[in-house]
Amino acid sequence: MNDITVSIVSHGQGELASLLLSDLDRIRCDLVRRIIVTLNTDEPWSPPASIGGAPVLTIRNARQAGFAANHNEAFRHCETPLFVIANPDVRLHEDPFAALAQALAHPRCALAVPWQVDARGQVEDFRRRIPTPLSLVRRAASRDRRLTETADMEWVAGSFMAVRSDVFRELAGFDAGYRLYCEDVDLCLRLQLAGWRIEVLPHTVVVHDARRSSGGGSWRHLRWHLMSFVRLWTSRAFWRYRKSR
Repeated sequence: MNDITVSIVSHGQGELASLLLSDLDRIRCDLVRRIIVTLNTDEPWSPPASIGGAPVLTIRNARQAGFAANHNEAFRHCETPLFVIANPDVRLHEDPFAALAQALAHPRCALAVPWQVDARGQVEDFRRRIPTPLSLVRRAASRDRRLTETADMEWVAGSFMAVRSDVFRELAGFDAGYRLYCEDVDLCLRLQLAGWRIEVLPHTVVVHDARRSSGGGSWRHLRWHLMSFVRLWTSRAFWRYRKSR
């Protein structure tokens, strides 16, 4: 029940992905049975055939796909009970997988995430309340964007998450209609509406050296961001969840 498949998507980020693979090789966790690396752009980097004793499957996309579509495709090759989504800009200084597997062994827990800090050791804003137009305005105006109360958490970021494969399959994975943002929000809402629980592990830490394109002047990413919010706010899951609270 504890075996894990890890999915990593590189958007021309071979250097970062190599560091994450090096971490996986150093950790050599026996629970990791397969690693799937999706190259979403044409890049010269090629992942090794195996890492830490686990085979590496490389998928080279002929056309670029979104976050949701890429991880859904990787999941088609998952034959383990647990599926881990990991951004290439995540670093592992310790083994998070045993603790994640233990959390997911709870009969009602379907998704678990470790505590996430940035490269300076500051807590990332990886656990949040459901976004609304008003909350986004307040968030933009706030200097401290970190959520201080875990009890207020309604969704967790998809930068590093472990999910039960049977539940991910039951929910048909991520909604591929989201190009790059809010697919993690949508998954968390649908998962909770189906009666499942999300667990945050405060004593298991990963480093997320976030590279935020939407905040760096990319109009394409800003457009995707806005379109994703519109899709979320007009979705059945969003309104069902709001009504259930």
